[in-house]
Amino acid sequence: MMANLALYRRFRTLLIANRGEIACRVIRTARAMGLRTVAVYSEADAGALHVSEADEAVLLGPARARDSYLNIARIIEAARQTGAEAVHPGYGFLSESAEFAQACADAGLVFVGPTPEMITAMGSKSGSKALMEKAGVPLVPGYHGAAQDDATLAGAADRIGFPVLVKASAGGGGRGMRVVRKADELSAAIVSAKREAKAAFGDDTLLIERYVDNPRHIEVQIVGDSHGNLVSLFERECTLQRRHQKVIEEAPSPTLDAAQRDKVCEAARRAAGAVNYVGAGTIEFVSDGKDVFFIEMNTRLQVEHPVTELISGVDLVEWQLRVAFGEALPLKQDQLRLNGHAIEARVYAENPAKNFMPSVGKITTWRTPAEVDGLRIDAGYRGGDSVSPYYDAMLAKVIAWAPTREAAIDRLDRGLNETDVRGVVTNIPFLSALVTHPEVRANAIDTGFIERHLAALTAAPSTLGDLELAAAVAAILRGEDDVAKTEGPSPWRISGWMPVGRRKRSFLFRRGQGHDHTDHMIELTYGGGSSTLRIEGRELAFAWAANGDGIDVSLGDARARIHAVIDGAELYVRTRNGRFELHLVDPFGGESEEAVGEDKIVAPLPGTVVALLAEQGAKLEKGAAILTLEVMKMEQTLRAPFAGTLKTIKCKVGDIVQEGAELAEVEAEEE
Repeated sequence: MMANLALYRRFRTLLIANRGEIACRVIRTARAMGLRTVAVYSEADAGALHVSEADEAVLLGPARARDSYLNIARIIEAARQTGAEAVHPGYGFLSESAEFAQACADAGLVFVGPTPEMITAMGSKSGSKALMEKAGVPLVPGYHGAAQDDATLAGAADRIGFPVLVKASAGGGGRGMRVVRKADELSAAIVSAKREAKAAFGDDTLLIERYVDNPRHIEVQIVGDSHGNLVSLFERECTLQRRHQKVIEEAPSPTLDAAQRDKVCEAARRAAGAVNYVGAGTIEFVSDGKDVFFIEMNTRLQVEHPVTELISGVDLVEWQLRVAFGEALPLKQDQLRLNGHAIEARVYAENPAKNFMPSVGKITTWRTPAEVDGLRIDAGYRGGDSVSPYYDAMLAKVIAWAPTREAAIDRLDRGLNETDVRGVVTNIPFLSALVTHPEVRANAIDTGFIERHLAALTAAPSTLGDLELAAAVAAILRGEDDVAKTEGPSPWRISGWMPVGRRKRSFLFRRGQGHDHTDHMIELTYGGGSSTLRIEGRELAFAWAANGDGIDVSLGDARARIHAVIDGAELYVRTRNGRFELHLVDPFGGESEEAVGEDKIVAPLPGTVVALLAEQGAKLEKGAAILTLEVMKMEQTLRAPFAGTLKTIKCKVGDIVQEGAELAEVEAEEE
């Protein structure tokens, strides 16, 4: 199919039909190209960063995506209302919707992406595989047929042989995807995958493929124009995944040699050429260590596109816009050069210690390192913004470039360690532990690496040392010093003058909760021009000084820069040894612990009940599935905390529940 040149023309006003980090990213390049930008937003995003960065913004509707970011008619109307001549879909939401691309064309708008026909041809995993087979692109053995009844799917799985991968044909991002290792697990996996696919994409069509054990994920960035030019901009490796969602991406792949690189890039160009592709896209492959097999094509910009930009020197959003103008690609294939190595980490509002449960709330602290040569931060949030339960939980991406892979990893780790986000829980410590793991550095990984090493990667720093306790004291003193500057002096200020003697002050810090906590008593002695800390019977010279948003701490003969955030009695301290959460115990506060009883199954976040997996009165083993919630577009299964009887179920399928709502109760098995 040839591109219709009438679909591509120069424009001056661009509407970005997306939110968060990608909307901000597109706005940045569009502004640099002299374009006027229009943002769209939901009621939940009224104060969002992308709204404030655009030249104009239009409210689409209520918070739920289907009423706002997925509302095609409302987006088209917003373009008309603001005089926008073109629409950039970003990624996610409507970015791979042929219906949306067609609606833009029908409204006389330039869609910054491929044609509806190209999206349809490559957007269906089943259809694209048939197309690739004709083009001679290697495929994973599988079933991609139209028949979707249980018997057909089960028969296909038997023919392919277990383990198999059950996968949403219209899907992406790991949604609607299940690994099935035994025949008796297939039926439940099909039901669950269909339900999740229907909710996420409005299409529950499934395909079944042979599951490649210990696989690597390789993908190739391609861009085509409306003049018949098509190039590949090298490859990325996205093998470090969790639940089929990418966590760390790097370019080029440390797995491929030059000959293998040429081979997979040539296969990617052949795949895109099968539909005369126009725009930016990605051809994804899975590798078993010897061969690569086509998985799918994403007919849009990818989350991980910055690593390709950093090794190629190409602004992919600029190329997208120039292609949409109807221009030819700025460079030919033989003019592209690979330079150095880039690696990216996705920062999410989620709690790795609680099975990566999404975290919502207001961001009270947002500190990122300065963007220096080789370090880039693509963010969609800032301090004061709220993370809602309605959308994907990605806050930002930290991307590093260096001449070598090892140096790029070091730079990424430093970028992560200098990023502080408070108010919501993030996966930053997990990311840092992951990229510095010896096997990751040695590239001894596959897509199951994270699951196998999850316990070690999510463990809290084990040692709370002298430096961390001194840092906690310094943070409190700095906080009091800051208050004193606005509210007047305090008798507790360390600089307070005394006619004779020295002052003493005690701090009791608690780490951990419930029965699993440790207490640390610290005694500060000051006056007469010097201060000391008594830590576990040892007396150490102590001093501190504010330094920008950090604190310089001297303890004994050592000096260190630390960062800290105080929220009431809660302290967050970051030192060279890691990140630590402490609680300042008030000796006169009569503090008590309040917690929901372990027998209560409560909603960890606002969500929708999509499945009840056990009946009231059922006998349950520890860890048995009770019900499934859909939270932030992902399914979360709530399980029995111990063996016992499901005493009550207090919800039904379809209920929209708030955080903390009691959903079920388990009665413990008698000893």
